[in-house]
Amino acid sequence: NDSYKYERMNIDWNSMKRWSWRLLKVIVGLVIGGGLLYWMNFAPLPVVSHTVERGTIVAEVMGTGTLEARVQMTVSPKISGRMVDVLVDQGARVAAGDLLVLLDDAELQQQVKIAQANVDAASAGIVRLLTDKRRAEAVYEQTRKSDERTQVLLKQNAISPEEADKSVGALAVAEAGVARAEAAIAEAQKELVAAEKTLEYHRARLHDTKVVAPFDGLIVKRRREPGDVVVPGSSILTLISTDELWISAWIDETQMARLRTDQPARVIFRSQADRSYPGTVIRLGREADRETREFIVDVRVLELPENWAVGQRAETYIETERSADSIVLPVRWLVDRGDALGVFLNIDGQAVWRPLKIGMRSREAVEVLEGLEVGDVVVTSKDAMTALKDGRRVASP
Repeated sequence: NDSYKYERMNIDWNSMKRWSWRLLKVIVGLVIGGGLLYWMNFAPLPVVSHTVERGTIVAEVMGTGTLEARVQMTVSPKISGRMVDVLVDQGARVAAGDLLVLLDDAELQQQVKIAQANVDAASAGIVRLLTDKRRAEAVYEQTRKSDERTQVLLKQNAISPEEADKSVGALAVAEAGVARAEAAIAEAQKELVAAEKTLEYHRARLHDTKVVAPFDGLIVKRRREPGDVVVPGSSILTLISTDELWISAWIDETQMARLRTDQPARVIFRSQADRSYPGTVIRLGREADRETREFIVDVRVLELPENWAVGQRAETYIETERSADSIVLPVRWLVDRGDALGVFLNIDGQAVWRPLKIGMRSREAVEVLEGLEVGDVVVTSKDAMTALKDGRRVASP
């Protein structure tokens, strides 16, 4: 019996220990749960705050594009030939008329000399033919006077008709000699014109061995070296005018109605993302890409970085609206509830939801038309994992 009682007491004691641990766990769980419930719903939530102010807000349309030159040309020769020298390199500034490329001109120099000799020979030939003409005219004049005397003598029956006929024939021969001299001169003059045209042609080809800059600008690319053989259309250099450089930016077609020429803009080059450069809209594209649904807007860059390159990427921000005295709120304080945009205000230590009517928008801020006044304090949770709720107690730092 004593053994049975002892075993029974041990069983009761072990059972009590198990129930005690279970009860302790339940109590601890309730305490922790209650603490969490209190912390999540009743304890002041640490927040950061922002005091609403008036300021300037600028609405912008953003586009991404590349730096381009409005005037750009490929420098190439008009004739075929071997390049003797390329006198400029990429990055060089040139003025209109500056010599850029020299082609081998030895053969053309010889052709010009030959053409000049032909012109000189044709000119000398004309001088000789003019002398022949004067001689023919002198012969004609002498024959004419002789014929006149003969005709007088014939009327007086002082000479026979046969002698008179000979005189008439001599006069006709003299006239033909003058006509032949004039024809020869006309032919020689045509030959001189042809020789002069040939000379002009060869001089032009000789001149074309010197490739010059057609306008003031900047060499942005060099593609050939001395010794290369080039033909008309071969690309040797790329020349741009720096008078007008612009960003050809692709912008979504939904923004088309907000854009017009002469709008101010700012340009941010990816090589200097911390600085913007002034610009202005100078041209709107009239064709949208049928796949991306974007169109090109050309923004003239009024100032360039120290180092820049045609074709480099940049973002343009075109100003479409501006308000100098509006209630401005940074976008990070906005809360989107799906059906409305609003903010949480700190009113007497509680987060109070307030829907807003939004006007102009920029990348960093919005214009508040209704819902906020200057001096209101908007708050958001310090902990991104914990969302504010309407009526929640808050604690500002």
